[in-house]
Amino acid sequence: MDPNDSAQTTGEATGTVVGRRKAARYIVPVAVAGVAAATIGLVPALANSGDPDLPKISAQELIEKIAASDEEQLSGTFKISTDLGLPLDGLAGSFVPGGKGGDKDGGAAAPQDKLMELTSGTHTLRVAADGPERQKLSILGDASEYSLIHNQGEVWAYDSKSDEVYHAEAPEGRDGGGHAEKAPKLPKGAPATPKDFAEQALAAAGDTTSVTVDGTAQVAGRDAYQLLIKPKQSGSTIGSVRIAVDAENGVPLKFTLSAASGGKAVVDAGFTKVDFSQPAASTFSFTPPKGAKVTEADELETGKDEHGAAQKALPGQLAELDGFEGLNVIGKGWTSIAEIKTPGGKGLPAAGSDEVPAEAQGFLDALGDKVTGKFGSGTVFKTRLVNALLTDDGSVYVGAVTKDALVRAADAAAK
Repeated sequence: MDPNDSAQTTGEATGTVVGRRKAARYIVPVAVAGVAAATIGLVPALANSGDPDLPKISAQELIEKIAASDEEQLSGTFKISTDLGLPLDGLAGSFVPGGKGGDKDGGAAAPQDKLMELTSGTHTLRVAADGPERQKLSILGDASEYSLIHNQGEVWAYDSKSDEVYHAEAPEGRDGGGHAEKAPKLPKGAPATPKDFAEQALAAAGDTTSVTVDGTAQVAGRDAYQLLIKPKQSGSTIGSVRIAVDAENGVPLKFTLSAASGGKAVVDAGFTKVDFSQPAASTFSFTPPKGAKVTEADELETGKDEHGAAQKALPGQLAELDGFEGLNVIGKGWTSIAEIKTPGGKGLPAAGSDEVPAEAQGFLDALGDKVTGKFGSGTVFKTRLVNALLTDDGSVYVGAVTKDALVRAADAAAK
Protein backbone atom coordinates (compact mmCIF):
# COMPACT_ATOMS: atom_id res chain seq x y z
CA MET A 1 0.00 0.00 0.00
CA ASP A 2 1.28 3.47 -0.86
CA PRO A 3 1.92 5.49 2.37
CA ASN A 4 0.32 8.51 0.73
CA ASP A 5 -2.82 6.48 0.08
CA SER A 6 -2.76 5.45 3.75
CA ALA A 7 -2.49 9.06 4.86
CA GLN A 8 -5.36 10.04 2.57
CA THR A 9 -7.52 7.20 3.85
CA THR A 10 -6.76 8.14 7.43
CA GLY A 11 -7.66 11.75 6.75
CA GLU A 12 -10.99 10.67 5.31
CA ALA A 13 -11.62 8.44 8.29
CA THR A 14 -10.79 11.26 10.66
CA GLY A 15 -13.27 13.51 8.91
CA THR A 16 -15.93 10.85 9.37
CA VAL A 17 -15.10 10.62 13.05
CA VAL A 18 -15.49 14.37 13.44
CA GLY A 19 -18.97 14.17 12.02
CA ARG A 20 -19.92 11.40 14.42
CA ARG A 21 -18.78 13.09 17.60
CA LYS A 22 -21.76 13.72 19.87
CA ALA A 23 -20.26 14.61 23.23
CA ALA A 24 -16.71 15.91 23.28
CA ARG A 25 -16.28 15.43 26.98
CA TYR A 26 -16.78 11.68 26.62
CA ILE A 27 -14.62 10.74 23.63
CA VAL A 28 -10.95 10.84 22.89
CA PRO A 29 -10.01 13.84 20.74
CA VAL A 30 -10.12 13.01 17.05
CA ALA A 31 -6.62 14.44 16.71
CA VAL A 32 -5.36 11.23 18.25
CA ALA A 33 -6.25 9.39 15.04
CA GLY A 34 -4.16 11.81 13.02
CA VAL A 35 -1.21 11.42 15.37
CA ALA A 36 -1.50 7.66 15.18
CA ALA A 37 -1.49 7.74 11.39
CA ALA A 38 1.93 9.33 11.44
CA THR A 39 3.41 7.11 14.12
CA ILE A 40 1.82 3.67 13.88
CA GLY A 41 2.18 1.14 11.08
CA LEU A 42 -1.00 0.02 9.36
CA VAL A 43 -0.06 -3.65 9.43
CA PRO A 44 -2.73 -5.38 11.55
CA ALA A 45 -1.51 -6.75 14.86
CA LEU A 46 -3.08 -10.10 15.69
CA ALA A 47 -4.60 -10.41 19.11
CA ASN A 48 -2.96 -13.20 21.08
CA SER A 49 -4.71 -16.53 21.13
CA GLY A 50 -6.92 -17.08 24.13
CA ASP A 51 -10.23 -15.88 25.43
CA PRO A 52 -11.84 -13.87 23.95
CA ASP A 53 -11.03 -14.68 20.32
CA LEU A 54 -11.62 -11.39 18.50
CA PRO A 55 -11.03 -10.35 14.87
CA LYS A 56 -7.57 -8.97 14.16
CA ILE A 57 -7.20 -5.21 14.37
CA SER A 58 -4.31 -2.78 13.95
CA ALA A 59 -3.30 -0.21 16.54
CA GLN A 60 -4.33 2.50 14.07
CA GLU A 61 -7.79 1.01 13.72
CA LEU A 62 -8.18 0.55 17.46
CA ILE A 63 -7.30 4.19 18.21
CA GLU A 64 -9.76 5.31 15.54
CA LYS A 65 -12.36 3.07 17.19
CA ILE A 66 -11.79 4.88 20.48
CA ALA A 67 -12.01 8.28 18.76
CA ALA A 68 -15.22 7.31 17.00
CA SER A 69 -16.94 6.08 20.15
CA ASP A 70 -20.08 8.09 20.80
CA GLU A 71 -21.25 6.47 24.03
CA GLU A 72 -22.84 9.13 26.21
CA GLN A 73 -24.65 6.94 28.70
CA LEU A 74 -23.25 4.44 31.16
CA SER A 75 -23.29 3.34 34.77
CA GLY A 76 -21.04 1.03 36.66
CA THR A 77 -18.50 0.35 39.37
CA PHE A 78 -14.76 0.60 39.03
CA LYS A 79 -11.68 0.41 41.20
CA ILE A 80 -8.68 2.74 41.22
CA SER A 81 -5.34 1.88 42.82
CA THR A 82 -2.57 4.48 42.84
CA ASP A 83 0.96 3.96 44.12
CA LEU A 84 3.25 6.93 43.42
CA GLY A 85 5.69 5.95 46.13
CA LEU A 86 4.91 9.26 47.83
CA PRO A 87 3.46 9.66 51.36
CA LEU A 88 0.46 11.66 50.22
CA ASP A 89 -1.75 10.90 53.23
CA GLY A 90 -2.12 14.13 55.15
CA LEU A 91 -0.40 16.21 52.49
CA ALA A 92 -3.61 17.17 50.70
CA GLY A 93 -4.41 19.48 53.58
CA SER A 94 -1.10 21.24 53.12
CA PHE A 95 -1.19 21.76 49.37
CA VAL A 96 -4.90 22.04 48.55
CA PRO A 97 -7.22 24.81 49.72
CA GLY A 98 -9.64 23.60 52.34
CA GLY A 99 -7.34 20.81 53.46
CA LYS A 100 -8.27 19.40 56.87
CA GLY A 101 -11.85 20.45 56.19
CA GLY A 102 -11.37 24.20 56.20
CA ASP A 103 -14.82 25.77 56.25
CA LYS A 104 -13.82 28.73 54.10
CA ASP A 105 -13.12 26.36 51.21
CA GLY A 106 -16.27 24.27 51.26
CA GLY A 107 -15.80 22.07 54.30
CA ALA A 108 -15.43 18.29 54.23
CA ALA A 109 -17.61 18.06 51.10
CA ALA A 110 -15.44 20.38 48.97
CA PRO A 111 -14.71 18.48 45.71
CA GLN A 112 -11.18 19.83 45.28
CA ASP A 113 -10.26 18.29 48.64
CA LYS A 114 -12.06 14.97 48.40
CA LEU A 115 -10.93 14.07 44.89
CA MET A 116 -7.31 14.46 45.96
CA GLU A 117 -7.79 11.23 47.93
CA LEU A 118 -7.85 9.33 44.63
CA THR A 119 -4.16 10.10 44.13
CA SER A 120 -3.20 7.57 46.80
CA GLY A 121 -4.30 4.07 47.82
CA THR A 122 -7.15 1.92 46.53
CA HIS A 123 -10.69 3.19 46.08
CA THR A 124 -13.98 1.77 44.84
CA LEU A 125 -16.22 4.16 42.91
CA ARG A 126 -19.62 4.19 41.27
CA VAL A 127 -20.09 6.28 38.15
CA ALA A 128 -23.07 7.25 36.02
CA ALA A 129 -23.38 9.50 32.97
CA ASP A 130 -26.26 10.62 30.79
CA GLY A 131 -24.91 13.02 28.19
CA PRO A 132 -22.96 16.22 28.87
CA GLU A 133 -25.41 17.60 31.46
CA ARG A 134 -25.66 14.72 33.94
CA GLN A 135 -22.85 12.86 35.68
CA LYS A 136 -22.42 11.30 39.09
CA LEU A 137 -19.31 10.00 40.81
CA SER A 138 -19.42 8.31 44.22
CA ILE A 139 -16.42 7.27 46.33
CA LEU A 140 -17.38 4.34 48.56
CA GLY A 141 -15.90 4.13 52.06
CA ASP A 142 -16.14 1.41 54.70
CA ALA A 143 -19.18 2.97 56.31
CA SER A 144 -19.60 6.17 54.32
CA GLU A 145 -20.03 7.52 50.81
CA TYR A 146 -18.98 10.71 49.05
CA SER A 147 -20.97 11.73 45.97
CA LEU A 148 -20.31 14.42 43.39
CA ILE A 149 -23.29 15.13 41.14
CA HIS A 150 -23.61 17.37 38.10
CA ASN A 151 -27.20 17.80 36.96
CA GLN A 152 -28.16 20.40 34.34
CA GLY A 153 -26.05 23.29 35.55
CA GLU A 154 -25.87 22.46 39.24
CA VAL A 155 -23.10 20.69 41.11
CA TRP A 156 -23.80 18.98 44.41
CA ALA A 157 -21.30 17.19 46.63
CA TYR A 158 -22.28 15.25 49.75
CA ASP A 159 -20.04 13.64 52.37
CA SER A 160 -22.14 11.22 54.44
CA LYS A 161 -19.40 10.85 57.08
CA SER A 162 -19.44 14.53 58.04
CA ASP A 163 -23.02 15.13 56.85
CA GLU A 164 -21.83 18.15 54.87
CA VAL A 165 -23.03 19.39 51.48
CA TYR A 166 -21.30 21.58 48.89
CA HIS A 167 -23.39 23.33 46.20
CA ALA A 168 -22.45 25.36 43.13
CA GLU A 169 -24.42 26.71 40.18
CA ALA A 170 -23.37 27.63 36.67
CA PRO A 171 -22.93 31.42 36.58
CA GLU A 172 -24.38 31.56 33.07
CA GLY A 173 -27.83 30.66 34.37
CA ARG A 174 -30.44 28.62 32.52
CA ASP A 175 -32.19 28.77 29.19
CA GLY A 176 -35.95 28.80 28.58
CA GLY A 177 -36.13 25.03 28.99
CA GLY A 178 -34.54 25.11 32.42
CA HIS A 179 -31.23 23.71 31.23
CA ALA A 180 -27.86 25.17 32.03
CA GLU A 181 -26.68 27.35 29.16
CA LYS A 182 -23.16 26.19 29.83
CA ALA A 183 -22.38 23.19 31.99
CA PRO A 184 -19.95 23.95 34.81
CA LYS A 185 -16.61 22.23 34.75
CA LEU A 186 -16.05 19.62 37.40
CA PRO A 187 -12.96 20.09 39.56
CA LYS A 188 -9.68 19.10 37.96
CA GLY A 189 -6.79 17.29 39.57
CA ALA A 190 -8.17 13.76 39.80
CA PRO A 191 -9.24 11.29 37.10
CA ALA A 192 -12.85 10.16 36.94
CA THR A 193 -12.89 7.09 34.69
CA PRO A 194 -10.45 4.95 32.71
CA LYS A 195 -11.34 7.07 29.66
CA ASP A 196 -9.85 10.15 31.33
CA PHE A 197 -6.60 8.28 31.81
CA ALA A 198 -6.67 7.00 28.22
CA GLU A 199 -7.12 10.48 26.76
CA GLN A 200 -4.03 11.74 28.57
CA ALA A 201 -1.90 8.79 27.46
CA LEU A 202 -3.00 8.85 23.83
CA ALA A 203 -2.36 12.58 23.58
CA ALA A 204 1.31 11.84 24.22
CA ALA A 205 1.66 9.55 21.19
CA GLY A 206 4.43 10.64 18.83
CA ASP A 207 7.60 9.44 17.18
CA THR A 208 9.01 8.70 20.63
CA THR A 209 6.22 6.20 21.29
CA SER A 210 5.50 2.58 20.38
CA VAL A 211 1.79 1.75 20.12
CA THR A 212 0.64 -1.84 19.46
CA VAL A 213 -2.28 -4.16 20.03
CA ASP A 214 -1.16 -6.69 22.65
CA GLY A 215 -3.77 -9.39 22.94
CA THR A 216 -7.30 -9.41 24.28
CA ALA A 217 -8.95 -9.47 27.69
CA GLN A 218 -12.28 -9.54 29.46
CA VAL A 219 -13.04 -6.53 31.62
CA ALA A 220 -16.28 -6.28 33.60
CA GLY A 221 -17.61 -9.19 31.54
CA ARG A 222 -16.99 -7.46 28.20
CA ASP A 223 -14.59 -8.46 25.41
CA ALA A 224 -11.74 -6.01 24.94
CA TYR A 225 -8.58 -5.40 22.92
CA GLN A 226 -5.46 -4.35 24.79
CA LEU A 227 -3.66 -1.27 23.47
CA LEU A 228 -0.04 -1.14 24.65
CA ILE A 229 1.81 2.20 24.69
CA LYS A 230 5.55 2.22 25.52
CA PRO A 231 8.29 4.85 25.34
CA LYS A 232 10.94 4.21 22.68
CA GLN A 233 13.40 6.36 24.62
CA SER A 234 15.55 5.23 27.52
CA GLY A 235 15.60 7.26 30.70
CA SER A 236 11.85 7.54 31.26
CA THR A 237 10.34 6.42 34.56
CA ILE A 238 7.28 5.23 32.63
CA GLY A 239 7.47 1.59 31.57
CA SER A 240 4.18 1.20 29.72
CA VAL A 241 0.55 2.22 29.48
CA ARG A 242 -1.99 -0.54 28.82
CA ILE A 243 -5.57 0.32 27.87
CA ALA A 244 -8.31 -2.30 27.56
CA VAL A 245 -10.73 -1.09 24.87
CA ASP A 246 -14.29 -2.41 24.54
CA ALA A 247 -14.35 -4.43 21.32
CA GLU A 248 -17.93 -3.42 20.57
CA ASN A 249 -18.13 0.30 21.28
CA GLY A 250 -14.51 1.50 21.69
CA VAL A 251 -14.88 2.71 25.28
CA PRO A 252 -11.73 2.31 27.42
CA LEU A 253 -12.59 -0.10 30.23
CA LYS A 254 -9.29 -0.38 32.07
CA PHE A 255 -6.10 1.68 32.30
CA THR A 256 -2.79 0.48 33.75
CA LEU A 257 0.31 2.67 34.07
CA SER A 258 3.46 0.75 34.97
CA ALA A 259 6.79 2.16 36.09
CA ALA A 260 10.01 1.32 34.27
CA SER A 261 11.41 0.15 37.61
CA GLY A 262 8.80 -2.61 37.77
CA GLY A 263 6.72 -3.62 40.76
CA LYS A 264 3.11 -2.71 41.45
CA ALA A 265 1.36 -0.59 38.84
CA VAL A 266 1.57 3.15 39.48
CA VAL A 267 -2.07 3.53 38.41
CA ASP A 268 -4.52 0.69 37.83
CA ALA A 269 -8.07 1.80 37.10
CA GLY A 270 -10.75 -0.41 35.63
CA PHE A 271 -14.44 -1.16 35.60
CA THR A 272 -15.60 -4.17 37.58
CA LYS A 273 -19.16 -3.68 36.34
CA VAL A 274 -20.46 -1.54 33.48
CA ASP A 275 -23.78 -0.99 31.71
CA PHE A 276 -24.18 1.23 28.64
CA SER A 277 -27.94 1.74 28.94
CA GLN A 278 -29.41 5.08 30.06
CA PRO A 279 -29.31 5.55 33.86
CA ALA A 280 -32.55 6.46 35.60
CA ALA A 281 -33.14 10.21 35.91
CA SER A 282 -33.40 9.78 39.69
CA THR A 283 -29.71 8.82 39.74
CA PHE A 284 -28.81 12.49 39.29
CA SER A 285 -31.37 13.97 41.68
CA PHE A 286 -30.17 15.27 45.02
CA THR A 287 -31.80 16.98 47.99
CA PRO A 288 -29.68 17.87 51.01
CA PRO A 289 -30.52 15.61 53.97
CA LYS A 290 -32.36 17.30 56.82
CA GLY A 291 -29.92 18.85 59.27
CA ALA A 292 -26.91 18.63 56.91
CA LYS A 293 -24.57 21.60 56.76
CA VAL A 294 -24.77 23.20 53.29
CA THR A 295 -21.98 25.40 51.93
CA GLU A 296 -22.78 27.51 48.86
CA ALA A 297 -19.83 28.08 46.52
CA ASP A 298 -20.65 31.77 46.04
CA GLU A 299 -20.41 32.33 49.80
CA LEU A 300 -16.82 31.11 50.12
CA GLU A 301 -14.05 33.54 50.98
CA THR A 302 -10.70 33.31 49.30
CA GLY A 303 -7.46 33.47 51.24
CA LYS A 304 -5.28 36.56 50.94
CA ASP A 305 -1.53 36.87 50.77
CA GLU A 306 0.47 39.45 52.69
CA HIS A 307 -0.37 42.04 50.01
CA GLY A 308 -4.10 41.39 50.18
CA ALA A 309 -4.23 39.52 46.85
CA ALA A 310 -6.31 36.36 46.59
CA GLN A 311 -4.23 33.20 46.89
CA LYS A 312 -4.62 30.44 44.34
CA ALA A 313 -4.51 26.70 44.82
CA LEU A 314 -1.30 24.94 43.89
CA PRO A 315 -2.74 23.63 40.57
CA GLY A 316 -3.59 27.20 39.60
CA GLN A 317 -0.12 28.36 40.52
CA LEU A 318 1.45 25.64 38.42
CA ALA A 319 -0.80 26.47 35.48
CA GLU A 320 0.68 29.96 35.47
CA LEU A 321 4.07 28.47 34.65
CA ASP A 322 2.86 28.07 31.07
CA GLY A 323 4.69 30.84 29.24
CA PHE A 324 6.70 31.74 32.36
CA GLU A 325 9.90 33.44 31.21
CA GLY A 326 12.01 31.21 33.46
CA LEU A 327 10.69 27.96 31.97
CA ASN A 328 12.62 25.97 29.38
CA VAL A 329 11.74 22.50 28.07
CA ILE A 330 14.70 20.20 27.42
CA GLY A 331 14.26 17.23 25.07
CA LYS A 332 10.97 15.84 23.81
CA GLY A 333 8.49 13.05 24.29
CA TRP A 334 8.57 10.86 27.36
CA THR A 335 12.00 12.11 28.46
CA SER A 336 11.32 15.86 28.19
CA ILE A 337 12.46 17.84 31.23
CA ALA A 338 11.18 21.20 32.39
CA GLU A 339 13.94 23.56 33.52
CA ILE A 340 12.68 26.35 35.76
CA LYS A 341 14.75 29.26 37.04
CA THR A 342 13.35 30.28 40.40
CA PRO A 343 13.08 34.00 41.12
CA GLY A 344 16.24 35.29 42.76
CA GLY A 345 18.15 32.08 42.04
CA LYS A 346 17.46 30.69 45.50
CA GLY A 347 17.57 26.99 46.32
CA LEU A 348 16.37 25.13 49.40
CA PRO A 349 16.91 26.85 52.75
CA ALA A 350 19.55 25.22 54.88
CA ALA A 351 18.42 22.38 57.15
CA GLY A 352 17.52 23.62 60.60
CA SER A 353 16.86 27.18 59.45
CA ASP A 354 13.78 29.09 60.55
CA GLU A 355 12.49 29.04 56.96
CA VAL A 356 11.75 25.30 57.06
CA PRO A 357 9.46 23.84 59.76
CA ALA A 358 10.79 20.63 61.32
CA GLU A 359 7.88 18.59 59.92
CA ALA A 360 8.50 19.89 56.40
CA GLN A 361 12.25 19.29 56.70
CA GLY A 362 11.65 15.68 57.68
CA PHE A 363 9.42 15.20 54.66
CA LEU A 364 12.02 16.73 52.32
CA ASP A 365 14.82 14.63 53.78
CA ALA A 366 12.79 11.43 53.34
CA LEU A 367 12.25 12.16 49.65
CA GLY A 368 15.52 13.77 48.68
CA ASP A 369 18.89 12.47 47.49
CA LYS A 370 21.89 14.77 47.53
CA VAL A 371 23.64 14.93 44.12
CA THR A 372 26.58 16.80 42.60
CA GLY A 373 27.76 17.57 39.06
CA LYS A 374 29.03 20.30 36.79
CA PHE A 375 26.04 22.35 37.89
CA GLY A 376 27.24 22.24 41.50
CA SER A 377 25.11 20.43 44.06
CA GLY A 378 21.44 19.91 44.69
CA THR A 379 18.70 17.57 45.90
CA VAL A 380 16.63 15.12 43.85
CA PHE A 381 13.09 14.53 45.10
CA LYS A 382 11.68 11.20 43.98
CA THR A 383 8.39 9.49 43.29
CA ARG A 384 7.87 6.36 41.19
CA LEU A 385 6.77 8.52 38.29
CA VAL A 386 7.98 12.12 38.50
CA ASN A 387 11.37 13.24 39.81
CA ALA A 388 12.66 16.75 40.42
CA LEU A 389 16.14 18.17 40.94
CA LEU A 390 16.48 21.44 42.85
CA THR A 391 19.99 22.83 42.59
CA ASP A 392 21.53 24.94 45.31
CA ASP A 393 21.53 27.95 42.97
CA GLY A 394 17.73 27.73 42.60
CA SER A 395 17.25 25.91 39.27
CA VAL A 396 14.60 23.20 39.09
CA TYR A 397 14.63 20.26 36.65
CA VAL A 398 11.50 18.09 36.67
CA GLY A 399 10.11 15.30 34.52
CA ALA A 400 9.01 11.65 34.31
CA VAL A 401 12.66 10.70 34.02
CA THR A 402 15.34 9.03 36.11
CA LYS A 403 17.59 10.81 38.59
CA ASP A 404 20.56 10.36 36.23
CA ALA A 405 18.63 12.02 33.39
CA LEU A 406 17.97 15.06 35.59
CA VAL A 407 21.63 15.33 36.55
CA ARG A 408 22.70 15.09 32.88
CA ALA A 409 20.23 17.85 31.96
CA ALA A 410 21.55 20.10 34.72
CA ASP A 411 25.15 19.40 33.65
CA ALA A 412 24.35 20.24 30.02
CA ALA A 413 22.69 23.50 31.06
CA ALA A 414 25.77 24.43 33.12
CA LYS A 415 28.11 24.32 30.12
